[in-house]
Amino acid sequence: QVQLVESGGGLVQPGGSLRLSCAASVSDFSPYYTAWYRQAPGQSREVVAVIGESSITAYADSVKGRFIISRDNAKKTFYLQMNSLKLEDTAVYLCNLRRGIENYWGQGTQVTVSS
Repeated sequence: QVQLVESGGGLVQPGGSLRLSCAASVSDFSPYYTAWYRQAPGQSREVVAVIGESSITAYADSVKGRFIISRDNAKKTFYLQMNSLKLEDTAVYLCNLRRGIENYWGQGTQVTVSS
C-alpha cells in the first residue's frame, strides 16, 4: 500500500513563507506525476502546482511567481515552496501521486495565513 506523508504546514503571517514536503513509499518514484492541491472551507479542491516525471512544471494562476514545486527522486519526495503567502492561500494542502490508474493522496496539511 502506497503512503504519502506530508509535513510542513502551519500558521504564518501574510508575506511569509512555508515549505511543504510529501514523502512517498514507492519502490520507484521517478515515473510518477506529482502535484499539490488545496481545499479551502466551503470550496472545491483545486490544483496548485504539478511537476511531471520530466520535471516540467505548471502552476495555478493564483500562485504563479510565488510558489515553486520541486521533486527529489532519490529521496522519493516532492515539495512546495510557498512564498509571499496571502490570506487567500489558507487551505488544507494535499499532495498527489499518480501514474496510469494509480492515484494516491496524502492526508493533508493545514496552512493558515493570518495576521
